[in-house]
Amino acid sequence: MRCKQVILLFLLLPTLAAYSAGSSIHPHGKDTAAVASRDTVPQKIKKGWNFGILPDVSYDADLGFQGGVLTNIYDYGDGTYYPGYRQMFFFEAAYSTKHYGTLRFNYDTRHLIRNHHLTIDATYLPDAMCDFYGYNGYQSKYQYEWHHWSKNPANMDTIQYVSRAFYKYRRDFFRLCADIDRNLSPHWKVNVGIGVLGYMTGRCDFARLNANILKDSLRYLNPDIECLYDKYIRWGLIDPAESNGGWHPYLRFGAVYDSRDQQACPTQGIYTDAFFTYSAAFRTAAFGDQAAAGFNHLRFNFTFRHYVPVYRNRVVFAYRIGTQNILAGRSPYYLNTYLNTLFIQRVLYEGLGGGNSLRGVLRNRILAKGYAYTNIEFRFRLYDFDLFRQHFYIGLNPFFDMGIITQPYELDESSIRERIAQANIRDHTSDDADDFFSFRKSDIYRPHLSAGIGLKIAMNENFVLSVDWAAAFSRQDSRDYTNFYVKMGYLF
Repeated sequence: MRCKQVILLFLLLPTLAAYSAGSSIHPHGKDTAAVASRDTVPQKIKKGWNFGILPDVSYDADLGFQGGVLTNIYDYGDGTYYPGYRQMFFFEAAYSTKHYGTLRFNYDTRHLIRNHHLTIDATYLPDAMCDFYGYNGYQSKYQYEWHHWSKNPANMDTIQYVSRAFYKYRRDFFRLCADIDRNLSPHWKVNVGIGVLGYMTGRCDFARLNANILKDSLRYLNPDIECLYDKYIRWGLIDPAESNGGWHPYLRFGAVYDSRDQQACPTQGIYTDAFFTYSAAFRTAAFGDQAAAGFNHLRFNFTFRHYVPVYRNRVVFAYRIGTQNILAGRSPYYLNTYLNTLFIQRVLYEGLGGGNSLRGVLRNRILAKGYAYTNIEFRFRLYDFDLFRQHFYIGLNPFFDMGIITQPYELDESSIRERIAQANIRDHTSDDADDFFSFRKSDIYRPHLSAGIGLKIAMNENFVLSVDWAAAFSRQDSRDYTNFYVKMGYLF
């Protein structure tokens, strides 16, 4: 997510003083005792409740100014589980001048219920300009000039320019879910999850986006211009039953092997999971009969993460391999952008492309029924220090990301050319299929690659501010080299 919460970084250190409230570091005894072995740098133990409030401030050219607050509340108990915790509460509330918002509550505990890990998440995300680049990654051509806008007309192609919203649509997202696992052994667990995902989609709300913009300005979004989302509906590539979104309750079951030394900042161990998610669809007045359209489906997910200490806990080699595929049924296009996960730790998991999957690649660039991905990085712990009675460290991590399609949409060349030709006659348009699609089969399975580097500022081993910069290898994935992501926690 470009230009997201950059100001937060500069506000971090002054506001962290609030975290000292409720902490119970003692000058003697176990509080300052080092948790040490020959393989790790000593860590000081934390006890009791630890909390603080941070400003959530950002600016985006399309979404406007965003302001709000976020907070983490940790219960470390008597310090037995440190750097783990008994329970954690997370709240975030933010809204922008162009009607983009984040409203989220998350609860997580590994020790409050004996032998169980429980998470509960409630999230609402109205998104006035969500990304949509078509199906199958490189099979859908990305025309940078069509949507690239600049304050200085000399820096943009005003002849080919169509609209800043050409690759956008409106998507309001709601999630309510609960996941719980049970320990079968020190490392093996079984998991059950239930929840509901709600999507409200449609054309961008141009009236809101054009507020206070002069009509003769290049920045003005002409509501009469078709976006790619509109064309997909007109060409029949988006079914009417899925064009406005829908509600999908789901049930999940899986197994986990976890030998990591800690959850937030692992320095050694393996985490792997395999699980099935059955998502239902039903008839509603607003979204039509999605069950009759065949949108009940079963997905399979597999993830393998490995953390290898190279030099104590100062240098760690970490990598993640994952895949998501449909085993039965049919999924609406908007659910194919949602990356299933057993436990919600980020506000939104999307794949593939963007800060939660392939950093540096356009968000949701690879829209397909199934895909695989990998993230590889070195994590350097550079400097440890104490401030405001809290334990900090600064880290740096270069990384490499890759994604590939495993289950593509069937884009038959003759059928698509015929659909577009008929739509041109019917709607008096002049779209050329070759401007939108590449019908080479090799483009489907060509990998999407990116690389970059990240800065981490961690407090008490759990609160991690992450600032990542990344660039895509292909100009079809992104021509922008200002891909910064400011988030909480490591990617995996």
